[in-house]
Amino acid sequence: MTRNHRDLIVWQKSVDLAVEINRLTEKLQRQQKYALVDQLSRAALSVPSNIAEGRARSSAKDFVRFLYIARGSLEELDAQLYVSVKSGYLTDADIELAMRLYTEVEKMLNAMISKMTKNT
Repeated sequence: MTRNHRDLIVWQKSVDLAVEINRLTEKLQRQQKYALVDQLSRAALSVPSNIAEGRARSSAKDFVRFLYIARGSLEELDAQLYVSVKSGYLTDADIELAMRLYTEVEKMLNAMISKMTKNT
């Protein structure tokens, strides 16, 4: 088992996603879309935060619960990016890297949840 959350590749990728979302929100801030910026930022930060908090818990069951919460935040992020594109604030090209990272993190979270629920 890993020593802490920073050793988890899924956590590292979710941090990369949060950094990419921060880059995208700078573009939205220039368009004065502050509510969307706030929602995107919160959802993006929630993913690595919940992975880290879950990893620090004393049981695998607690960790899985926090992985589910992280996955929920990831889905919020997907919805918010979709709305941003549909509203014309961002383009598909703008969010390409974020969506690639989203897909990687989603697959890793699903794999971790599946593996850990089979072992508990």
